[in-house]
Amino acid sequence: MAVLDLQHIRKSFGSFTAVDDVTFEVNKGEIVALLGPSGCGKTTTLRMIAGFERPDSGRIFIGGADMELRPPYERNVGLVFQDYALFPHMTVAENIAFGMKNRGTPKNEIAPRTLEVLQQVQLPGVENRRPHALSGGQQQRVALARALVTRPDIMLLDEPLSNLDAKLRLQLRREIRTILASFECTSIIVTHDQEEAMGLADRIVLMNRGRIEQIDTPARLYQSPKTLFAADFIGHANWIHGTLSKAAGDAGIVATPVGDVRVTMRQGSPEQGPVTLCIRPERLAITDGTVEPATRMQAIAESVDIVGADVRLWSRLKDGTLVQSLDKNIGRAMPQPGSEVMLGFGPDDCVVLPASDAA
Repeated sequence: MAVLDLQHIRKSFGSFTAVDDVTFEVNKGEIVALLGPSGCGKTTTLRMIAGFERPDSGRIFIGGADMELRPPYERNVGLVFQDYALFPHMTVAENIAFGMKNRGTPKNEIAPRTLEVLQQVQLPGVENRRPHALSGGQQQRVALARALVTRPDIMLLDEPLSNLDAKLRLQLRREIRTILASFECTSIIVTHDQEEAMGLADRIVLMNRGRIEQIDTPARLYQSPKTLFAADFIGHANWIHGTLSKAAGDAGIVATPVGDVRVTMRQGSPEQGPVTLCIRPERLAITDGTVEPATRMQAIAESVDIVGADVRLWSRLKDGTLVQSLDKNIGRAMPQPGSEVMLGFGPDDCVVLPASDAA
């Protein structure tokens, strides 16, 4: 049985529909990210799971029990907020003990459980400090410890890393995933940051305008997006428009302004007609003639961006389409702006999407 089960949830505020027919399940110990742009409904969905908002229709089940009439304090969920919400006048130990006291935990259990959870979040010895004496990363772990120590059925984390700098976010992302896994804690994480979602979650619920666009593992969501929105929101992509003229089994031919393109047809791909090809930058190679890809396209190099470990080449195809190629920054010579380049990719390097998605 799923620990969390949302069935056809809807929520409106006046004439604005924030969440529209959202259905998904979360299994025991699974980490699921609600991902999407601002206003897509992810935070409203989280608030309905927590009990801070009531759905206009649909049902929410936690551990098989219907939550319709249950207030937040009866749902046994742990909450970690964007601003941590630590009490500044309390010590770390008092902050962590707060939730246990409110839930009636026996007094003789509070101190040992507090020390134990501090060990588990890698913060031994800070129990007598106050929040202002801690770094942002330490405060985040204290907030996590305060929620985990109550042994919730579900952990709800709302933009947990948004207040931290980029390097600390990367470090904390790995630590949070390890901590949640060690507690075998079923977790829902709300974020607009695709890297955060892909680094933390076992599955991603991608939302757009209140509806679910796609539910999948991070790898499949990136490699096999089902819609143009999913392909565009997750990572970077090149778009080539054309007409799918032939499809036989798993092979197809798309006629485009830059020539015919051989493609691999995947489950859910359109069968014929106008289509949009999605090609990830790392799949669009600069060819040197030693390897002949299935599709070759002439282009003019426009600019080169050094992005840390990567080099991004921007080129213009003969029909005017601007595309990007991604290579590793290992000292390899890159084309000079204005020079002619040959780009190539294979049938498995592009995803065929309905052209209507581009509207």
